[in-house]
Amino acid sequence: MDTSLPIINLAEAKFECTYGRGCEGICCQSGHPILYPEEIERINANLSRFLPLLRPQARKLIEKKGFATQKRGQGFPMVRRASGWCVFFNNGCVLHQAGEAEGDRCKFKPVVCSLFPIQLDKADRWYVRQKEYKNESWDLFCLDPTTCNVTAAESLQFEIALAKRLDDEEKAEP
Repeated sequence: MDTSLPIINLAEAKFECTYGRGCEGICCQSGHPILYPEEIERINANLSRFLPLLRPQARKLIEKKGFATQKRGQGFPMVRRASGWCVFFNNGCVLHQAGEAEGDRCKFKPVVCSLFPIQLDKADRWYVRQKEYKNESWDLFCLDPTTCNVTAAESLQFEIALAKRLDDEEKAEP
């Protein structure tokens, strides 16, 4: 694994996603991810493919109001929620499943979801979200390093590689 991406707490961070093995997607219930303009375009271009796969209440809400809120997070629209869940959640992430069927699980997902739990801090440094670290607001068991024995360096290889690629692309832009 390419570890040249500096992640300030990688040495001590622990994380293991247990979706489908005890977790039923609490991050998709608790989350309200931001959407970048290119993500909105990509989802809109494929929305007719996703609608039949959604929960009925989510599909109705999207058809009436769209999938992005007017409310802003960090200056960007956010994914709408229906009945307390991300509108794209239906026994897992519909966007993830559609992308995975095409060979790229991140193809349609918002990047903040694809990177979770890796994030940039206000000083543009990468870190792994952890309970009681950097005022973490989510009290999720997967973010509690005392409940997990798997190192984030081991479990987040895909996310670290994605963050590295995004970081490299950002630095290469003029």
